Amino acid sequence: MYRQRRYPSVGLAVLAMLVAVLARPAFAEEAPAPAAKADEAPTTAAPAAPAPEAAAVFSPPVPAEAVAKVVYHADFADPRRFSAMLTSINNMVTTYQNDLRDYDVRIVFVSHGIRFVTEDKLAGTPFAEDAALKQRRADLLARLASLRDAQNVKLELCGITKESVKLADDKIIAGVTVVPSGVVRLAELQHQGFAYLKIE
Repeated sequence: MYRQRRYPSVGLAVLAMLVAVLARPAFAEEAPAPAAKADEAPTTAAPAAPAPEAAAVFSPPVPAEAVAKVVYHADFADPRRFSAMLTSINNMVTTYQNDLRDYDVRIVFVSHGIRFVTEDKLAGTPFAEDAALKQRRADLLARLASLRDAQNVKLELCGITKESVKLADDKIIAGVTVVPSGVVRLAELQHQGFAYLKIE
């Protein structure tokens, strides 16, 4: 009679292998890295952007205004007030010179200010010489001439005021430029960046 032979050891070994395979944990597949787009450069080749602080250190400084521009308005009759204005202008331009800074300082004479740019007494006009001006005229004219010649302060006279008193050109001190309108000139200079000052 035929007997089937058994192989218990082999059957157990196969069973153990199946159990081991089934019991092994599944590993999650790693997601592939996204492909770079055709129009994008590889990120590894791009240099790192500088920090904002580093960029600020090497930024060029903002230059200051190259020329200091100031215009004084002289439309008053008081010699003491005019004297104070001359002192203010002298102090200003001296400071600019000490700082080695270029400047453009001007005086625009309007109305009663015409008294200070002529030696004419302007008799019979609203701007006629009085005792206070007569006493101080020589000193004021000398100081004004010094600002004009030594400090390069520019002098401009309102043409409307000049014509109103029929003052001849040869009666005006040297170095004065006559402009069509004093107030228009003041507005033009302020539009050009001039600081406006008036002594009170």
